[in-house]
Amino acid sequence: MEIFFTKLKLIFADRNLSRRLLFLILILALTRLGSAIPMPGIDRLQLARVFAGDQFLGFLDIFAGGGLSSLSIMMLGVGPFITASIIIQLLTLIFPAIKQLYHEEGEAGRRKVAQYSRLLTIPLAVFQSVGLMVLLQSRGLVLSLTSFEKVTSIIVVVAGSILLMWLGELISEYGIGNGVSLIIFAGIVAQLPSLLSQLAVTFDVSQIPLYLAFVVIALVALALVVFITEAERPIPITYAKRMRGMKMYGGMSTYLPIRVNNAGVMPIIFALSILLFPQMVANFLTNSSIPILQVISTSLLSFMNQTWLYGSFYFLLVFVFTYFYSAVTFDPEAIATNLQKNGAFIPGVRPGKSTAIYISTILTRLTLVGALFLGLIALLPIVLRALTDISALAIGGTSLLIVVSVALDFVKQIEAQITMREY
Repeated sequence: MEIFFTKLKLIFADRNLSRRLLFLILILALTRLGSAIPMPGIDRLQLARVFAGDQFLGFLDIFAGGGLSSLSIMMLGVGPFITASIIIQLLTLIFPAIKQLYHEEGEAGRRKVAQYSRLLTIPLAVFQSVGLMVLLQSRGLVLSLTSFEKVTSIIVVVAGSILLMWLGELISEYGIGNGVSLIIFAGIVAQLPSLLSQLAVTFDVSQIPLYLAFVVIALVALALVVFITEAERPIPITYAKRMRGMKMYGGMSTYLPIRVNNAGVMPIIFALSILLFPQMVANFLTNSSIPILQVISTSLLSFMNQTWLYGSFYFLLVFVFTYFYSAVTFDPEAIATNLQKNGAFIPGVRPGKSTAIYISTILTRLTLVGALFLGLIALLPIVLRALTDISALAIGGTSLLIVVSVALDFVKQIEAQITMREY
């Protein structure tokens, strides 16, 4: 407790850090205000009934930061931006020019890649807003609108999504942590009271042992999430001794830490985004006049409604995206090159290509453990819901996983800022 208050004192003593925290709080408050502004022509009673038992809309509401459950002007959330980021990062693996731009041209190259993601967000937001409006009308949530009102609603929804994207970028640049993750985090935390009230309404005394078992499983899972997130494999590094003038430099030993879960929570967010996108398209095509499109959409929705098939596909996506995100963010060849330039080497491993292969091998093994664990943790809430038929578990478990991972990353960002100030 004494360490906590000491850190808190250091935060408020650092003007730059306290300003960043205040900026973060103000932006998150602004996103919550936007999520509370409803769209016109909403059937409130039908809205409450539909969201009570619709898992798809519940998952979609995670990315909307709670804006979808109130059908606000920010009902799309950061979903289009996440989808655009996935597409651009996939292109970095396919096209060497984009990969070179991302890894070798430094901050300027990464800014260009980020700009591509922003530009791609606009058409994706338009497409998703049209699909979402059709979906909401099919569920009876939106009252009949004229063509002009429909176009206006789509423009407002797209503008709300782009505004959230911009606010997330502002947090990343002027605040602390990843802006998009923190916006999702704030939306989930804001939904916790309603989730708890839903569990209280459906509370059954005969299921108390089941609730206790769920609490135990949730605590164990969260403890394991923290353990795996914090776990790392240190690779020993030695700096060669060099003579400069009359002084000897180098010769010290340190280590390169590689995390077991190097991708963090992003594979979960990516997998959910990929799963939700085809469902939205299928719901959009259900009312199509073309028979083949109706058959495809019906088959896709039927597949998504099968819990075990859906869960297996979800696990596979989380597993693949863990490797994918690690490959994009962690480049063994670049690390090996930097070590060689600085006169550093791994004991027993030749500098250059051999070092890159050695680091890549360790990263692959660690990522396997992290991917399996992350996939199982992501799948656990769906399994519990299938076994207990408590609808809040599937959404609440995934939300809790995102909250814990983002909170850990946020705390590390603050500790890094404090450490920099102390130095």
